[in-house]
Amino acid sequence: MEKNIVRTRYAPSPTGFMHIGNLRTALYEYLISKSLGGKFILRIEDTDKCRYVEGAQDVIYSTLKKVGLIHDEGPDIGGDFGPYIQSQRKDIYLKYAMKLIEEGKAYYCFCDKERLENLKKSEDSLEYGGYDRHCRGLDKSFVDSMLKSNKPYVIRQKMPIDGSTKFIDEVYGEITVENKELQDQILIKADGFPTYNFANVVDDYLMGITHIVRGCEYLSSTPKYNLLYEAFGWKIPKYIHLPLIMGKNEDGSLSKLSKRHGSVSFEDLVNDGYLPQAIVNYIAMLGWCPNDNREIFSLEDLIKNFSIDRINKSPSVFDYDKLSWFNQEYIKAKSDDDLLQLFTPYIKKSISSSNIDYLKIVKTIRNRVTKLSEIPDMIDFIQLLPEYKIDLFINKKSKTNLENSLFVLKKVKERLLKLDIWNHESIHDLLIDMAKEMKLKNGTLMWPVRIAVSGKLVTPGGAVEILDILGKDESINRIDFGINKLENEGDR
Repeated sequence: MEKNIVRTRYAPSPTGFMHIGNLRTALYEYLISKSLGGKFILRIEDTDKCRYVEGAQDVIYSTLKKVGLIHDEGPDIGGDFGPYIQSQRKDIYLKYAMKLIEEGKAYYCFCDKERLENLKKSEDSLEYGGYDRHCRGLDKSFVDSMLKSNKPYVIRQKMPIDGSTKFIDEVYGEITVENKELQDQILIKADGFPTYNFANVVDDYLMGITHIVRGCEYLSSTPKYNLLYEAFGWKIPKYIHLPLIMGKNEDGSLSKLSKRHGSVSFEDLVNDGYLPQAIVNYIAMLGWCPNDNREIFSLEDLIKNFSIDRINKSPSVFDYDKLSWFNQEYIKAKSDDDLLQLFTPYIKKSISSSNIDYLKIVKTIRNRVTKLSEIPDMIDFIQLLPEYKIDLFINKKSKTNLENSLFVLKKVKERLLKLDIWNHESIHDLLIDMAKEMKLKNGTLMWPVRIAVSGKLVTPGGAVEILDILGKDESINRIDFGINKLENEGDR
């Protein structure tokens, strides 16, 4: 292993989709390693079989790939410190637990579930973190007899009874925990698998991890990790605990981000129409701030600008409106050709006609789209004119009413029928010239035309863009329909 090289690891459990908090942890670990010229390792922690979800490991791989967090070592690409899946390392953990037993730093615990349940109800559970250390001083001959009789057991670490344990976190500073609050933690469970804490420490040491990045909810668990490092005589890594990500409740209060706040997994956000690059950019800001007021960062820019000392202590609030702003900025920055490829699947959800030029739609809506999922509803009127009420022709700002709307539509129909070249420029010039000739404000002429061809109060483009997209025949048909609608319903 290279000396002094920074090594971080993302160690998710395959329990479902990737939560935004987990993705932020992965991102910060990646940024810390890459900004310091180090390596980013992926390790799958699958020892909790009760929570394992089939296919979740593939979700981890695909998500990291989509957001550009390419690991240097991992289960799928290998490395010098594998295997990188914890369930394949079972024998490693037992060996280290036995070492602690031999050195008098750990012990066999034969307490059954019934005794532990009764202990929870007693006053003794208030001390030593909840376990009364009943098996801590068992006679060796008794332990040997229990083992020979195949009595189920767990292996617990002997935690210090007095004093306190201190550690330095790179974000929160010095943290102190009283040792009397610490339970003699279980290292090996009754099924032979290691606990999360024990496996983490052993793996991190063997894989040379120098920086541990995780949520601040794990601050209180860190002394348990450090006491294990000390028991083995290993160097303690640097800790970087990240602030909570909060969500806004309906009553205005804040609580830890969860499904009741909306889409909280990466997959959900992508399905909701957010771009992976926008998601990464936004979650980078949930706990970290740059040296200036800049907000838009590519992944390469984040690597160049990221530093641990700019990570905040205060909780961050996940703001969907702010994420939508980021998303819109990323959409605007793309070329028309890139957006054509990106928008086409969503356009097809509303439009099946082969006569429609998708590129014209892209150019019309590109600066109005905040989420890709908005596109089908935004353009559905292009495929089929919806039912609408003639009241839509009335607009105070544009100074339109039913009477002048009918007059305008008849005049526009006459002129459009004579238009030989049908494109954005020719349509625009014709309508602007008509407004001048008729001594009308542009809005007074454009409003009824747009309503007639869209049937909607709000559209992503104006009258000119919609006429151009629809083509001459469909545009004339819709204007004619609007004329008939005004004539037949206007007097009711």
